[in-house]
Amino acid sequence: MWYKDTLVERFLKYTAISSQSNSEEKILPSSSGQMELAEVLKKELEKMNLSDIKLTENAILTARLKGTDTSFPTVGFITHLDTFDGGFSPDVKAQIKKFTGSDILLNEKEKIFLTIEENPEILKYLDEDILVTDGTSVLGADDKAAVAVVMMSLEYLIKEKPEHGDIVVAFVPDEEIGLRGAKALNLDDFKADFAYTLDCCELGEVTCDNINSASCIVNIEGVVAHSMSTKSDRVNPILVAVDLINRIETNDNPKEREAMFNIREFSGGVRNSRIRVAIGSFDKVEFQQQKDLITRHLKDLQDLYPKAKISYEIFDNFLNMKDGIGDKTHSVDLIYACMEKLHITPKTISMRGGTDGSDISNRGIPTPNYFTGAHNFHSNFEFLPISSFIKAFELTIEIIKSANQNINKKD
Repeated sequence: MWYKDTLVERFLKYTAISSQSNSEEKILPSSSGQMELAEVLKKELEKMNLSDIKLTENAILTARLKGTDTSFPTVGFITHLDTFDGGFSPDVKAQIKKFTGSDILLNEKEKIFLTIEENPEILKYLDEDILVTDGTSVLGADDKAAVAVVMMSLEYLIKEKPEHGDIVVAFVPDEEIGLRGAKALNLDDFKADFAYTLDCCELGEVTCDNINSASCIVNIEGVVAHSMSTKSDRVNPILVAVDLINRIETNDNPKEREAMFNIREFSGGVRNSRIRVAIGSFDKVEFQQQKDLITRHLKDLQDLYPKAKISYEIFDNFLNMKDGIGDKTHSVDLIYACMEKLHITPKTISMRGGTDGSDISNRGIPTPNYFTGAHNFHSNFEFLPISSFIKAFELTIEIIKSANQNINKKD
């Protein structure tokens, strides 16, 4: 497996470039490191002589590898350049540790350990080499493991020359803060029959079903008056906000495919208050009903508190890729067929989040999602068994090589 060491080297190279997204920034990309990484990738693509290489001012990088056989469909891969913030250090110091059955020391100075007690799933990887953090940041396997897999796949196709169709790739910024890069991607630069993201966790995970997500931002302006004034002169926006929260059946710990309202932000004082409500459902009809319900509550509150000024905005963050994929399931069936060839046991999950494929699928290109092999995304205890990482690469190559085959869908 000549590609093993190169795959890991690529990952370590990419994670060494700090590219944490910043939700406070409104520009795209939200951090300069994402453009730095995009420029590194662009040079590598140029060195591999790919065609149609394009890097926009927004750090959206696209390119095409010409196929060897026109009977194959064009397959796309989209990965994101940013890593999750979460209050962690933006600087990733990835390292390789062999798991010998004991807790893994991540940081000698800070005495940070990846413990078996809190991460029992690591027991599956006894005596294996594992990519880990130094305990101060995320690892960035989300999504730089995918970046490494895609770049390694291009190198493999050029060197080994298996039969394949055109491959289009896109590297986009700011997935972690609302799929901003994917939403800005010009699909004229990403003309694929179907595509994939590698943006979920452990070996075997497959996602072609994710929650529909929306946000409702509510701003309430009250009426301030001296306490000697009559009560009817005053409107306390905090109490109006509490009234809204009490009308919503919030659910902070939804299970599996359960719909939810969730209060994500509540701030303010006696003059102004602000609430941010997360809305989510896997079912698009129920999702619309949720948005209609909170709209009715807000209109009722305005009637109840006529002196208050209540403004709100409801906007979709991302939609369920399942609805975008519809009956165009070849891309999904191909994942399972290739997993079977590689003796990978699939673990199908309904994701309570979104991927760039959520957006791309609902813009007409079916884009399901499969594993990188990592565990504990968005955590300083994120870890990536190298054996699983290699399987993600091998699955990617198998999908490319098998893309023109008729797949018998299994019940």
